[in-house]
Amino acid sequence: MSVLEMKVPSPGESITEVEIATWLVEDGDYVEKDQPIAEVDSDKATLELPAEESGIITLKAEEGDAVEVGAVVCHIDMSAAKPEGGEEKKEAPKTEDKKEAPKAEPTKETYATGTASPAAKKILVEKGMSASDIKGTGKDGRVTKDDAVQAVPSMGTPGMGSRGSERKKLSMLRRKVAERLVAVKNETAMLTTFNEVNMQPIFDLRKEYKEDFKAKHGVGLGFMSFFTLACVRALQMYPAVNSMIDGKEMISYDFQDISIAVSGPKGLMVPVIRNAENLTFRGVEGEVKRLAIRAREGQITVDEMTGGTFTITNGGVFGSMLSTPIINPPQSAILGMHNIVNRPMAVNGEVVIQPIMYVALSYDHRIIDGKESVGFLVAVKEALENPVELLMGGNPKKALEM
Repeated sequence: MSVLEMKVPSPGESITEVEIATWLVEDGDYVEKDQPIAEVDSDKATLELPAEESGIITLKAEEGDAVEVGAVVCHIDMSAAKPEGGEEKKEAPKTEDKKEAPKAEPTKETYATGTASPAAKKILVEKGMSASDIKGTGKDGRVTKDDAVQAVPSMGTPGMGSRGSERKKLSMLRRKVAERLVAVKNETAMLTTFNEVNMQPIFDLRKEYKEDFKAKHGVGLGFMSFFTLACVRALQMYPAVNSMIDGKEMISYDFQDISIAVSGPKGLMVPVIRNAENLTFRGVEGEVKRLAIRAREGQITVDEMTGGTFTITNGGVFGSMLSTPIINPPQSAILGMHNIVNRPMAVNGEVVIQPIMYVALSYDHRIIDGKESVGFLVAVKEALENPVELLMGGNPKKALEM
């Protein structure tokens, strides 16, 4: 008998334990080599655990167990032969017919059932109650004075629908996210500044070029490329926003690694677009699509979510009009995008209807002053409202072909 002990591999540097989120196989199943047998949660991502060899599996950990990296989670008997076909289901043993329990005789109902006596009716009126709200204990179910005196008005009578509840343990990833968010609120001097953006120039560009862009590059021309490149420009203008605190020191970066918040099946994921300053519109849209797909399919790795010097989150896809996004530590700032709504706006002295988006910048006031934060957001606004000149070098056709 040749048995392999499968141990938890290290999902990344500094991670010492994982949690068994879901077993994809059952104890005693035959598994093939490289077949996914479990999903494990670390504090940064959810990863699949593939079988290292083929054979009969014996599970050594339960779902929800926290296990250290290097610990044995299952055995695989490699000497076991692969079963042919499926196992036939055994018929359940027949049980003898049980004698029916004698039925309780129904309560005798008459005209008096559920009717309040005159004294009871007066008390119920004072309490704002009806005779139908209580069960009478008098003859044939009549509501007596004592019934009315003892009745307590309901503060919200439950309806006929379900009133069940479910208790479920939070995943390790969700618990870690919660800890980080609370830490940000407690450990940073977070402040948020707001502005509005007229999205009409971007709408016009997308209307004119989106079909050619998709045909040429195989990805759509969305809003994220405009916002990412606008943020890259603003970060270069205001380097304090592209910095973070490390103890008593401030670290500033000469590159822009942009984290993008993506909603995945296990919660919020924040993969990173590396060196966004070197990317074109096609490059940004391609990375956004690639990372979003990997996050939603649970394939994102720890390395792909590690780092990042600035974050963009888009609550607008869920319909949010305005919010105060929470900083993604150890970064010092995050930009929140929101939904786009047609609003009246003064343009060249006239009131016109324009597609407007509210944007929010949350920042750590310990290293970013009001001048930098407001200036940064104004720079983003300027680039989005004049993308041809500030993001495309005056030649949108050339910028979108690259």
